[in-house]
Amino acid sequence: MRRTERRIFSTTRRKAGRRKRIALWIIGLLVVFFIIGLVVYYRLIYNPNANAQAAMHTNAKIRFIEQEDRLTFQPNGKAIGPSVIIYPGALVEPASYSAWAAKLAESGHTVYIIKMPLDLAVLGKNRADRIIDEHPGKTFVIGGHSLGGAIAARYAAEHADKLKGVFFLASYADSKGKLNQKGLPVLQLTASKDGILDWTSWEKDKKNLPAEAEYVSIEGGNHAQFASYDKHRGDKRPSISEKEQQDQLVKAMNSWLNKLK
Repeated sequence: MRRTERRIFSTTRRKAGRRKRIALWIIGLLVVFFIIGLVVYYRLIYNPNANAQAAMHTNAKIRFIEQEDRLTFQPNGKAIGPSVIIYPGALVEPASYSAWAAKLAESGHTVYIIKMPLDLAVLGKNRADRIIDEHPGKTFVIGGHSLGGAIAARYAAEHADKLKGVFFLASYADSKGKLNQKGLPVLQLTASKDGILDWTSWEKDKKNLPAEAEYVSIEGGNHAQFASYDKHRGDKRPSISEKEQQDQLVKAMNSWLNKLK
């Protein structure tokens, strides 16, 4: 091999080695950022408390089933009225809604809590489709907590023919989830000490709901107690217990659902 050719070959090898080292550095940095992202994500998640975990069992009145895409609470007797589909709030683990979902199932309604990608309902708007399609002939209402309620409204606005009603827990229908012309009954539940709900937007977006929408305010309740998890960052301190708030929630839901039979 001539000297010039050896020089070119050596230069090419050095460049190839440099590119390889740069590629390894980039891959290494991406792995580090991914791990940091996972750590941050799991620190932000709202996990179910002891009340929720205690409800995740089959008992004499209900059957609990966990699947890859949902948690199901089924009455052991004959189910009555519409089944209930719940979209969780942002970064709230689905199991956090188990305490009141179990109570609602004891009243006779099958309840499905949807598992969302990265615990964000905005990434799984159409996940209700699978449940509805699996149960032809059955009726459903859909709703959710906080962001979950807004995304449930968007789903309902596009699939009103599949539903009997929509409910909101500390949430509202934005411009993409207008329900005022869909002919669907609506239940709006809020809590007087909610420090997370954007009350200005909630008031403004009432126009997106039918005039006949029902409004229930839980005095002394807050944002987090529509589920069962540790204190929500930025929320206000409630003046009633989690159980009291959820008992009122279930009472309001039952009253509303009984009108939809």
